[in-house]
Amino acid sequence: DVPKATEPRGDGDGPRRGSLCDRHCAAINNAQGDLGDPGCHLHRPRVPPAACPPSCCQQHSEEVCESCVVKTTLTAENAVEANKLSNNYKFGFKKWKSHVTARPWEDRSEIVKELYSDLNVVRGSGGSTVTCGNILYLLLFGWWLSLLYVLVAAVMFVTIVAAPYGQLCWDLAGYFLWPFGKVIQKVEVPKSCRALGAGESTALLGGSVSHRWHPPCWADAGHWQRAGAAAWLCLGYPVLALAHGLVCVAAWLLVVLIPVAKLSARTATRVLLLPPERVLIRRLRMTEVPLEGEVILCCYCAANPYYYKYAVDGINVFAVNLLPLVLVTLVLGYVDSHNRLTSSPVKFTLALLSIMPLSYYIGMAIASISAQSNFAVGAVVNATFGSITELTFYITALIKGSREGNRCYAEVVKSALTGTLVGCVLFVPGLCMVIGGIRHQEQRFNSRSAGVSSALLFLSVGGVFAPTLFSKVYGKLVCGECHNVTQNPLGHYLCHNCHFDLMDNNGTLYYSHVQPLVYTVSLLLPAAYLIGLFFTLKTHSHIYDIHISDCHMPGHHHSAVVHWSRWRALVILLLSTLCMSACADLATEHISPILTNSTISQYFIGVTVLAMVPELPEIVNGIQFALQNNLSLSIEIGNCIAVQVCMLQIPILVLFTIFYPTNFTLVFSDLHVYASMFSVVLMNYIFMDGKCDYFQGTVLVMVYFILLAVYFFAPSPSGC
Repeated sequence: DVPKATEPRGDGDGPRRGSLCDRHCAAINNAQGDLGDPGCHLHRPRVPPAACPPSCCQQHSEEVCESCVVKTTLTAENAVEANKLSNNYKFGFKKWKSHVTARPWEDRSEIVKELYSDLNVVRGSGGSTVTCGNILYLLLFGWWLSLLYVLVAAVMFVTIVAAPYGQLCWDLAGYFLWPFGKVIQKVEVPKSCRALGAGESTALLGGSVSHRWHPPCWADAGHWQRAGAAAWLCLGYPVLALAHGLVCVAAWLLVVLIPVAKLSARTATRVLLLPPERVLIRRLRMTEVPLEGEVILCCYCAANPYYYKYAVDGINVFAVNLLPLVLVTLVLGYVDSHNRLTSSPVKFTLALLSIMPLSYYIGMAIASISAQSNFAVGAVVNATFGSITELTFYITALIKGSREGNRCYAEVVKSALTGTLVGCVLFVPGLCMVIGGIRHQEQRFNSRSAGVSSALLFLSVGGVFAPTLFSKVYGKLVCGECHNVTQNPLGHYLCHNCHFDLMDNNGTLYYSHVQPLVYTVSLLLPAAYLIGLFFTLKTHSHIYDIHISDCHMPGHHHSAVVHWSRWRALVILLLSTLCMSACADLATEHISPILTNSTISQYFIGVTVLAMVPELPEIVNGIQFALQNNLSLSIEIGNCIAVQVCMLQIPILVLFTIFYPTNFTLVFSDLHVYASMFSVVLMNYIFMDGKCDYFQGTVLVMVYFILLAVYFFAPSPSGC
């Protein structure tokens, strides 16, 4: 959606390194040509490569090209949107793709404009109306809607006084069987009771006017119409309004059939409430001349695959459709506490799915508040609510495990933490590379900014797993059962369920050595996170080299119309957090049967479902950035989440255990340690050169699936 400059290309498939050198050389030779200059860079004349002296490009052949890669100039419609774009590149801030302000209508593409049309625009002939989407409408809705109109028409004719409405229903039966290429108009009728002549036609439309039944001239027209309207509102309209309501809801939930939802909503609210003599249904044949009278409905296609972009007040249509799921989850979870209506696995699934739209609303609220506030407020909001989704689930799970004395909940939390770390390091950037590589042959990103996140990730992983390594060095190995495989007392023994016991000698090792180490690490990791914020946002902010330019054409409006004000975003943020807490409580309440009765390892449940479902909105944002050739943000999304897991979420959980004792200890299994360290090393190796393609993304995704297979076949942790 962001307007981009069109630059001439060479014979290659993409922009060449030489063109970067040419632009940099032009900037060197021209003092006004720097990217940081105010004004719109799209309207700045481009210096041709020939204007650049050969000596300049030879002198800066490699260093210049590498420096040009990290320079990023962004265009924004207004100051609020510019602030949001700038926040996307700041370390520790939530990366958000969607607009927080309403985009000017003139800046939108024709495809997007068509999504928001009211189905009352008559356009030229666009070919045949027999399409797959229209046939799908006929099979799903058209045939039974038409039949229902025929039945209602029969009832209206029986009442005699409502016969005009019966004629209208008869005409609408043919319309809704195949509404494409037809138009419904609101016409003005003369006050006299003269009926329209049969077969009256118009050269404009080339079709005949529908026959209309009118009361005789000797009848009391006012009394007749009132009686007919009463019969219609009592017998006909409620049935049809209910049918159109069902069609509207079903079509809206299918997203691609939103035009059908608009068609039904407009029919129920306008067409069926008009007097029948003022409704005219015609088939279009010639549309070169504007139609006479108001056009109420004119539909050409029932399906549009681009409706995934549709938004209601800035909220994506999928998030809107999933919002009722949250209400259903809360009602079933707290009203049906004895599982009379649904089972625990169903409630757990609903609670987990409800986390997705709530995560979207929390992300949208954080981005809106940060874009409309200063840096300090944005940093506080991001640090406070950036990890609220995951922390809510982890804390409720630990509380439930502590109350029941069940260690499985603590192991599931550790698996979810490791799954989030591994998924954000391997799966999120890998998937973005693969999808972005389909459109772009090679993608480049800011290797210096990625290096900062990688360094913090190395530090955080080392700190998080330091108590685990310490316990393996000094802990006592205890095994559940051992068997002599050689029948010799001095022979070899085969042992199962072995682990390092830290509670030997009344827990001296744990309380005197491991626990102080855990507290020390939990203090150092947030301190390192703050230092990383200060480094990237204050002293070395030039690493990102972000420039915001206003790129509106003259005459466009620059005032920002925000979707959510700061107070509205704050209220939505608090309500979403409250609902998130309730859904997390329901998920942990009904996860116990799954952990005990499932044949799948608890490790696998934690690293997949519990870890990645809350991150789905972030994954979608990363994919959208990659498709726009902005892989830097796609990588930063995964890195920032992984860093926050180690440097914020885990220390907060350790701090929570101080005030509320639980079974959570910062000692992980060997599988978690090896998977996390291998993932971080591989990620740093892939991101070393600052460029990537779909093959490298495939490698990351495949390694992630291999680790998932390892977790799937791994035995459940001891004690579960």
